[in-house]
Amino acid sequence: MPPANNVQQIDDTGGPQAWFQSLPLVTRYWFGAAVLVTCGANFGFFSPMKLIYTWDNIWENFEIWRFLTPFLFVGKFDINTLFALYMLQSFSQRYESEPYNTGAGGGTADYIFAMMFGMASIFLTYPLMGMVLPVAPLFARTLTFFVIYTWSKRHPTAPTSIWGVQLKAIHLPFAYVVLSVLMGNPYGDLLHGIAVGHLFYFLVDVVPIVYGKDVLHTPQFLIDRLGVGAYVPPAAAPGARGGAAGNNTWAPPGRTNPPADPARPARGHNWGNGGQRLGS
Repeated sequence: MPPANNVQQIDDTGGPQAWFQSLPLVTRYWFGAAVLVTCGANFGFFSPMKLIYTWDNIWENFEIWRFLTPFLFVGKFDINTLFALYMLQSFSQRYESEPYNTGAGGGTADYIFAMMFGMASIFLTYPLMGMVLPVAPLFARTLTFFVIYTWSKRHPTAPTSIWGVQLKAIHLPFAYVVLSVLMGNPYGDLLHGIAVGHLFYFLVDVVPIVYGKDVLHTPQFLIDRLGVGAYVPPAAAPGARGGAAGNNTWAPPGRTNPPADPARPARGHNWGNGGQRLGS
């Protein structure tokens, strides 16, 4: 599957390590973990069967890592896997730069909350999708298309392209589905991600406008930890090791960039105790 044009190239940042470190927080960890897990399984360090989602193994054998690894293993080494990793990094970076504001000013905490919603919804709807379309118990592409669809609704007129064909962002997820069908590739996971993405978009954007209710809110513990706006890690204190500021005293949380959408009110329930409603 061909990738759309990317936001930032590796050569633009002074090499692979500098480029990787320049990625936003969630994208960096998700992309890095996906590369490690996918390579580890393909090089034989562990079996791919240990990574897939199987409820019986989770319930009976307490293999709780299966709640996470299906979102990290992309597949066997082939061109589709390389494109999937490219798309994961590219569109996660795009959406993380300006996600929907669900209480944290359109910042990192909001993106993590969106990912939590997407992962939980994928688990809950997987049995239903399995009754309609053949869907593998691996969700890396599903979550990627959740992000792609949500980004396309957030920025519907943003320019993008596939194989040089110019498209608006709103058409991009469906163009990928059509290409997958024409190329004979599986597309059930793509449709699954789009469906979950539409549910998130409906709850976070349509319901507040049409019905005047905010039903999705970033939990206060994420806002307390990551702040409002894009999270910026704290600078290392002089003489500190491993993020500590010396003598077992940890450095304070990093500052945050200004919120991407400060005008959007945060109506509804205020998560946590003693906090102030953001955006009001």
